[in-house]
Amino acid sequence: MKNEKNDALFKAILSLKNVEECYSFFQDVCTYKEVDAMATRLEAAKLLIEGYTYEEILAKIEISSATLSRVSKSVKYGPGGYELIIKRLIEKKKTF
Repeated sequence: MKNEKNDALFKAILSLKNVEECYSFFQDVCTYKEVDAMATRLEAAKLLIEGYTYEEILAKIEISSATLSRVSKSVKYGPGGYELIIKRLIEKKKTF
């Protein structure tokens, strides 16, 4: 995944200053469904970290079992990105 093109994208994202700038950028770069899919995955990761079961998550949010399984694998075996961002959001007392 790590390459010059992705580095440029991530640096562009890091340069955004507020939520409104994020909306503007992501509306230009992604479809509504792509942004919604990322938001749903983040929500599922949060619920998994909080201890919710698959069944509870599937009843609570609109996500396929296949996507939930991929999120779960990332939470358990990934490089820790979900945990990092969720901890930061909790520390800043932001909800999602």
